[in-house]
Amino acid sequence: MVDAAERSPVILHAPHGSTRIPSPFRDHFTIDDAGLRRELLALTDHAVDRMVRRALESCDASAVIAEVSRLVVDVERFPGDEEEMNAVGMGVLYTHGARRERIREVPEPARAELLLHFERYSSAVERLVDRALEQHGRALIIDVHSYPNQALPYELHADGRRPPLCVGYDERHMAASLLSCVREVFGHLEQADNEPFAGAYVPLKHFGRDGRVQSVMVELRRDQYMDERTGDLDGGAVDALGDAIARLARAATASG
Repeated sequence: MVDAAERSPVILHAPHGSTRIPSPFRDHFTIDDAGLRRELLALTDHAVDRMVRRALESCDASAVIAEVSRLVVDVERFPGDEEEMNAVGMGVLYTHGARRERIREVPEPARAELLLHFERYSSAVERLVDRALEQHGRALIIDVHSYPNQALPYELHADGRRPPLCVGYDERHMAASLLSCVREVFGHLEQADNEPFAGAYVPLKHFGRDGRVQSVMVELRRDQYMDERTGDLDGGAVDALGDAIARLARAATASG
């Protein structure tokens, strides 16, 4: 975690970029190593963590970057029955994978440990947001994700458009000025709002309650910067997207 809340209202968030599965949790997966690699290739938001780190080189912002794979614990899901991805076994603790096949059994002691990790992560973001509100009267979350060119079987809204940039937000946490910044910075990319994925991360403490917390999901289609079949990255394209995220952070800060 990078805490720059005294200087900036912006928080960069990369919850799904890690491929790390700590060894104590590998045995919970019922698929072999090749199957696990396929799931990681399909479901990881490849290189978004690298983009955020690149952005931090040229903008002043806080950042939270998940250090374990979403296959272990998805820190951005809702923890209760309101999470729609529970329907396909992909809530906070995944039991099913990209093809809706069972991939994992989580024993109860591990479940408690993983849910504690979820709570600690959520609390860390919440504290950053509170500090930004105290210092600046607002908090701006830039929630960085990526998605595949072709829909995967687990997707609940697979019939949506799949432009180079999906801009996700909840109107209760989106100011016109922030949306204008996204439009301008990523003006070279075709965009769709909340399609095929919708919403953006807001801590539960503030969700639907505090409009001073603004959040936008920058969901980048992966074929712009990687070979989706092999996972090979185009380093120059990754860096260029990181630079664009930095420009968005600077523009969003100035817009206030």
